Formats: sequence, structure tokens, C-alpha cells
Amino acid sequence: MIPAPLHLAGERLLLDPQGVLAWPARRLLAVADLHLEKGSHFARRGCLVPPYDTRETVMRLISALRRHSPRRLVLLGDSFHDAEGSTRLPPSELALLRRALDGLEVVWVLGNHDPVPPEGLPGEAQESWAEGPFLFRHQADPALPRTGPVEISGHFHPKATMPTRAGGVTRPCFVADPRRVILPSFGAYTGGLDLRDPALAGLFRRGGRAFLLGRDRLFSMPVTSHGAAERVAPPEKRLISAP
Repeated sequence: MIPAPLHLAGERLLLDPQGVLAWPARRLLAVADLHLEKGSHFARRGCLVPPYDTRETVMRLISALRRHSPRRLVLLGDSFHDAEGSTRLPPSELALLRRALDGLEVVWVLGNHDPVPPEGLPGEAQESWAEGPFLFRHQADPALPRTGPVEISGHFHPKATMPTRAGGVTRPCFVADPRRVILPSFGAYTGGLDLRDPALAGLFRRGGRAFLLGRDRLFSMPVTSHGAAERVAPPEKRLISAP
């Protein structure tokens, strides 16, 4: 996989096609919106779906951890689909997740779906996490000042549509500008919010860039102040890194 470098606040970040953000200098990996045990949440309400979302998501997380070998893992909220999600983990998935987190400094940023720390798992829970020039939180602050820490968040599950000769291709994406980065949702059973939705477009009134997730690389395109993608270069020229 080919990550895209993103230079912010004098630091070099890596946006990974798996949907995670790495900060190599601090050996930090950030992941947003796992929504573990979403399947069991719906099953309790009579909506039966295949109960494999947690295992698939944790296996993808293990793959990302192996690729980047972080010392600290920052989970940007909604790691579980509800406040009781960690108590519903099947024993096999619980053991798998514990092994994945073993030896890591784990920060559970609390989200709107999981406002309390998970039970039986290592790490510390925080409303937000500040490190160096970055502030890690669950949901972007619409009143983010023009100076101060750069914000890294999740919550919105952003997706964008890239125009191609064969029609539009819609994929989960990172969205970034000089003051903030929003990560795509990492969970197996999560949808996405289009960049043109006012909730997202309003956060990028000066425009920005979207980085759509591909199989092994990212596809970058500019985003207008209204959140809609501008026309981009032919396919062979679209594969670019962040400035």
C-alpha cells in the first residue's frame, strides 16, 4: 500500500489507504469510528445481520498495526456502537482485541456512541487527546480558531465521489485543510456522509482536499468551499500526494 504524506504544523503525517492516520515521528496511529458490536446492537432490536463485523474490523486493525508498528494507538471515538458494546464482545473477539492492543499505549477518545470507557480493555479514556501540535477529538469543532493545535477527528464518516470517464466513483475518504483532518470510518458496518452535506461542507468553507481510499493507494482531489469535488486530471494523473 502507498500512503500519502500530509505536512501539517511542521510534522509529516501519513494517510494510509486502510483508512488510518500515522504520525511516524511519534510512532502514533489514529483510527476513527470502529463501531464494534454494531451487529449485536441491532440484533438486540430484532434486526438480524451477520454477526461478523467486530472480527472483520479487529482483523483490519491488526493489519494496520502490523504495517505501522505504533507505540501509541489513538481511537477517535465511537470505537463501540453503544455504551454497553464492550460488555457484549464474544470471548474470541475479546481475546483477539486484547492481543491486538497488548504492549500499546491506548487512548480511547470518547464519542457520542460510546460516552463511557470500555470495560475490560487496556488504555485510558479521554474527552480529547493533545500531543505536540495536534488535538485528537471525536467530532470536529465548527468554531476551530485559526491558530492553535491542528485538529484530527472522525465522527462524520466522510465519503466523496470522484468523476471518471466511466462515471462517478464513491469511496470513503480523508478530508483535510491546513487546520484539520477528518478520518474515514474504519468499521465494517458503517456508512458514509457525502462531502456536500452541510454538516461537512460547513467545516471546509475555504475548501480542502479529499483523499479517497483505493485498494492500495489514495486518490486525491480538491474540494470546493461547498464540499463538491472539482473536475480533476485524467485518471493516470490523479494519484498524487498531499502538498
